[in-house]
Amino acid sequence: MSERMRKVNSVIKREVSELITKNIDFKPNVFVTISKVDTTNDLRYTRIFVRVFPYMNIDYAMKTLEHERVAIQKILHKQLHLKILPKMSFIHDKTGDDVDEIEQLLQE
Repeated sequence: MSERMRKVNSVIKREVSELITKNIDFKPNVFVTISKVDTTNDLRYTRIFVRVFPYMNIDYAMKTLEHERVAIQKILHKQLHLKILPKMSFIHDKTGDDVDEIEQLLQE
């Protein structure tokens, strides 16, 4: 991955994280974090990998993010001033799910 793409991914991650925190009202005790951003080299698409805590609220959080996606894209476009704004898609990051399950089993 080029240095330029690393910077683009980093900026998108930071800005979308801030937008989610400030502009989306999730129900109490639901936390959404961005774990990774992967943008195509032509800047047409970006996949935003999210983690949801607690795990049982994944469906709710993903539906909420999808519902707010266009609004987030519009705000992001104004803030970043990129020639092409990538079309965003939110993807549940499953890399830590096994860790969460094991931790929950240990607590029980």
